[in-house]
Amino acid sequence: MRALRLTAWGEAPAPAEVERPVPHGAEVLVRVEAAGLCRSDLHVIDAAPDALPYRLPFTLGHEVAGQVTALGPAADGVRAGDRVVLYGPWGCGSCARCAAGSDNYCDRRNTLAWHGAGLGRDGGMAEYLLVPSARHLVPIGELPTDQAAPLSDAGLTSYHAVAGLRHALGEGTTAVVIGVGGLGHLAIQILRATTASRVLAVDVREDALALADHSGADFSTLIRPDTARVLRARSGGVGADAVFDFVGAAQTLELATGVLRPGGELAVVGSGGGSLTVSKPGVLPPGFRLSLPFWGTRQELAAVVTLARSGALHVETERFPLSAAPEAIDRLRRGEVRGRTVLVPD
Repeated sequence: MRALRLTAWGEAPAPAEVERPVPHGAEVLVRVEAAGLCRSDLHVIDAAPDALPYRLPFTLGHEVAGQVTALGPAADGVRAGDRVVLYGPWGCGSCARCAAGSDNYCDRRNTLAWHGAGLGRDGGMAEYLLVPSARHLVPIGELPTDQAAPLSDAGLTSYHAVAGLRHALGEGTTAVVIGVGGLGHLAIQILRATTASRVLAVDVREDALALADHSGADFSTLIRPDTARVLRARSGGVGADAVFDFVGAAQTLELATGVLRPGGELAVVGSGGGSLTVSKPGVLPPGFRLSLPFWGTRQELAAVVTLARSGALHVETERFPLSAAPEAIDRLRRGEVRGRTVLVPD
């Protein structure tokens, strides 16, 4: 079968012909119908040697949806023909966190040589994907696979970030979303669907603001020197109750803390290289709380799928055939993708 393989750190992944896997034990074979491409893939591709515990080569792709085609003799929980989306973070499978469905916070994460499909283990940028257990699969019903695949990271991570701060987002509150890309535009929709908060959106691109408006933001603006003041004014002058930073750069973190009200919540989701200096007393809002949400739980992925099937969540996608992956990666690097990139087998 055809697959997109990472064979050297810091170099572009290469197409390759590899053996189609055969499921053994509790394994499940999925025919891939859609695989999302995100900036996490770029971080993996660009990683320096020894920066990650993964062993080369392996197939990229951790956002995957398709159809179950074969089962190992000990597999249960799914049947051939089931349409599924992949739960991407694979933990050790035996610690308390994994047993509760929170592989994203596996207690043994730092000891593993892989972190999931496309993250040290063969992923879904291929015609077929071998999944170690049916517990990593969530049914999608009739949801189109190009909609389902991005839910496994872009949708799940956004949902997990919002769920962690939902207690602070009741009637009359304000949430700010910084960065309206693959995750940010879904976060806006999730905030609208699951909280009573007004939603303000910020980006550096005009087309991203159009996407924010289309996704249901109450107000959107470009980042400018006076953006914090503008956002505070939109919040009634008190500042935001919660800020979701899907960029994580120095500029966005400065904006986030500048607009946050005392006792507010900041969730840093993006890995843009920025940092915060925490000191007391200091310039940070008094009483603010910081979270670093990572992916989400299997139960939350099921909830995201339910939202999408209800029509409350729609992924803005750009589709590319798997053979055009180099072009898709290049467009993502240049920041030219609207929403989420999805690769489909040729």
